[in-house]
Amino acid sequence: MLTNIATVLAGLIGAGIIVMGARAFWTPQAAVGFGIPDTPTEERSFHAWLSVKAVRDIASGLFILILLVGGTTSLLGWFMLAASAIPVGDAMIVLRSNGPKAAVYGIHGATAVVMLTIGALLLIP
Repeated sequence: MLTNIATVLAGLIGAGIIVMGARAFWTPQAAVGFGIPDTPTEERSFHAWLSVKAVRDIASGLFILILLVGGTTSLLGWFMLAASAIPVGDAMIVLRSNGPKAAVYGIHGATAVVMLTIGALLLIP
């Protein structure tokens, strides 16, 4: 039962990451929500870097969906545990940039906790 819930949640995380990546192409101002102060959303070079991040977000979401469809539950669990390093790193970046604590803990920290929990639930036999 918990494994089924964790599998559905992993799929939602994957889909959400794809949507966030795609959104960066259409709405660069959405990057402000990441939490880095003074994000230069109108600069052309920023748009290029945001596109790099967007492609990586989309690919990360696809990795989750591919494992969801073609992998084992434990492989998906290990991937989710490893991938939780991404929001942890994001939280550290925002924290070092003196970004809002709400973004550090409420967005990136909470995402890491959710991903760690999903990964752990998927590894329970």
